[in-house]
Amino acid sequence: MKKKLLAIVVAACAACMALALVGCGSNSSSSDSKSSKELRFVTGGESGTYYAYGSVLAQYATNNAGVTVNALSSEGSKANIQSLESNEAELAFCQTDVATYAYNGTNLFDGAAYKDFSVVAALYPEQVQIVTCNADIKSVADLKGKTVSVGAANSGVYFNAVDILGAYGIDVEKDISAVYQNFADSADSLKNGKVDAAFIVAGAPTTAITDLSTSKQAYLVSMDAKHIAKLQETSPYYAAATIPAGTYSGMDADTTTVSVLSVVLANNSVSEDDVYNFTKSLFDGAQNNADAHAKYKELDLETATSITSVPYHAGAAKYYKEQNVEVPTA
Repeated sequence: MKKKLLAIVVAACAACMALALVGCGSNSSSSDSKSSKELRFVTGGESGTYYAYGSVLAQYATNNAGVTVNALSSEGSKANIQSLESNEAELAFCQTDVATYAYNGTNLFDGAAYKDFSVVAALYPEQVQIVTCNADIKSVADLKGKTVSVGAANSGVYFNAVDILGAYGIDVEKDISAVYQNFADSADSLKNGKVDAAFIVAGAPTTAITDLSTSKQAYLVSMDAKHIAKLQETSPYYAAATIPAGTYSGMDADTTTVSVLSVVLANNSVSEDDVYNFTKSLFDGAQNNADAHAKYKELDLETATSITSVPYHAGAAKYYKEQNVEVPTA
């Protein structure tokens, strides 16, 4: 009888220990589900809007949304797509035109389509800013025969320059002396008289141009309605845009140009929960952290959900559905 009783007690203790271990394992699992691996967010050059705004978005998400995001500088849109493809990043800033090129396998990605990514949100328009310190350059047509920085080689900016110059009958390889520089180097070259003009595609105001215009008289070159319409015939993702007078020091007139949209993309391997939390943090930040960056004021639900050329991530779609907006998903 004593042996039987002892066996029962031992069995009961073993059961309790097993339950305790299961409980510990359950707590560990719950903790793991709440934590997230770091999401690497490739942005742009350190003197551009992508890096400055991306750093604000990453910090707000990390501090408030239960997802750790690390903003990294980069060479821009094409390099960012490549970072997603090579699993060197989970989130990326990109121009809508470049994202479309990648998804369809055209232009920058000719014959090498990459589709394992999706849209989180479109944030703001990126104006094509043609900058010069030469007061005699008043039109895009005046760039013929000049030395012009057209962005880093094979960057999104480069193809914007090709498109816009082409609309004016200017061949980027034959009719100008093309220089391939990022925003900061372009601004330095303008300041030092090494180039006559530079293409910078970013949300205005852009740090590189702001810094340039405080040390030297700079001008933005306008496009005209006829050539904007011609451009849109072959590249409908461009929209007419206006950069208001006073955006930069010494610029006292509005500038007519075109823009593409800036979007945040996610690798499709990122979890629905992480993308949902990050998407929500974008809009929460626009309400609670608006003074941290001017671009927050341009974020709205209509723009965020306006992309049709690339599908949205399921996590983003979940957030938008809660706002009564349906977006296309893969």
